[in-house]
Amino acid sequence: MNMNNVLRAEVLVHALPYIKEYYGKTVVIKYGGNAMVDEKLKESVATDIVLMKYVGINPVIIHGGGPEITKIMKKMNKKVQFVKGLRVTDKETMELVKMVLVGKVNKEIVTLINRHGRIAVGISGDDAELIIAKKFVLPEVDLGFVGEVEKINSEILNGLIKDGFTPIIASVGVGSDGQSYNINADLVTAKIASALKADKLIFLTNVDGLYEDFENKSSLISELSLAKCDELIKGGKVDEGMLPKVKSCVAALSDDVKKAHILNGTVPHSLLLEIFTDEGIGTMITTSR
Repeated sequence: MNMNNVLRAEVLVHALPYIKEYYGKTVVIKYGGNAMVDEKLKESVATDIVLMKYVGINPVIIHGGGPEITKIMKKMNKKVQFVKGLRVTDKETMELVKMVLVGKVNKEIVTLINRHGRIAVGISGDDAELIIAKKFVLPEVDLGFVGEVEKINSEILNGLIKDGFTPIIASVGVGSDGQSYNINADLVTAKIASALKADKLIFLTNVDGLYEDFENKSSLISELSLAKCDELIKGGKVDEGMLPKVKSCVAALSDDVKKAHILNGTVPHSLLLEIFTDEGIGTMITTSR
């Protein structure tokens, strides 16, 4: 008897209850960080998404592309400026943002997934007015064409899902005047998860999850409630780079999303480990108080 085949069968049997639980359910995934740069990790994430789709889960992918935008701006000798974590976006920068997010990053993700079948469709927030946006205003500085979400036209995404497609969404929105806006992808992800009433919201990051003490890697929090999340935020225990993601999780969970997860996207097949195993990985945030 080939023991490797037996082990493979055991893995499939172990995954069966989770396949049954999430069959037909929507899982919204924010894809970013090193998992979008490293070629092997890109292939790993694409394979995970394909497997999820073929076992009956409905993945919806939202991506940014900040490092790629910065790289192109520097090549063009364009000044890169951030205020409170948001990229100052003048008219020329907005054109670059669309070129990189919609024309490059989005199509790369779609192509990777579609190697396994014609299941992915690339779309940006200004396609069919998927993401209605307005200018994000800071009193101290004009950020240019930086936006915030006013509305998600979820029927567009529901239509794609119903027709068997996986939407791959670039975080660009459109205003009532037809102007495109650059929107933080974490915030877009939370809004889309809420609009779709997703069963899971997953952020792929570069760290293992949330910690009681970031310097102490043994203090990883595997599960916490919204109340505990609020406590960590107010106590200043959430790393500045992680704060938008944690706040986005809180916002989504407060608006019909059932569970939110923060995972290390640099771990190969982290999506499958989270969804199809007892232990999971990373940090899960739930609505329990």
